Amino acid sequence: MRMKVTEEHNKRVAKLTFASVYPHYVTKVEKKDRTQDELHQVIEWLTGFDLDKINELIKEKVTFNTFFERAKLNPNASLIKGVICGYRIEEIDNELTQKVRYLDKLVDELAKGRKMEKILREG
Repeated sequence: MRMKVTEEHNKRVAKLTFASVYPHYVTKVEKKDRTQDELHQVIEWLTGFDLDKINELIKEKVTFNTFFERAKLNPNASLIKGVICGYRIEEIDNELTQKVRYLDKLVDELAKGRKMEKILREG
């Protein structure tokens, strides 16, 4: 069953800080024998942020809203499809919520052992 993204949900997502979610991403991928370096590679592919920038954004405690305002979204991000957290990514009409779910989906694929070139939509 797919869930409909509500306005309330979109507001909650926008207020979340990247710093509060990042440790969960690290735990999720490391629990599945993937590395923090691979996580950073995935984040950089999606956002253009290198490790220094990621650390700066964590220190700054930016919201996901600010995080994605500053990001240079990968032109292939729209190739990220499927269901994450009960939401079909390509059907999410709130731009910010969709971008956050793109990131969630990439982290999920990494944790599930998908090959890096598949995660990074390289063919």
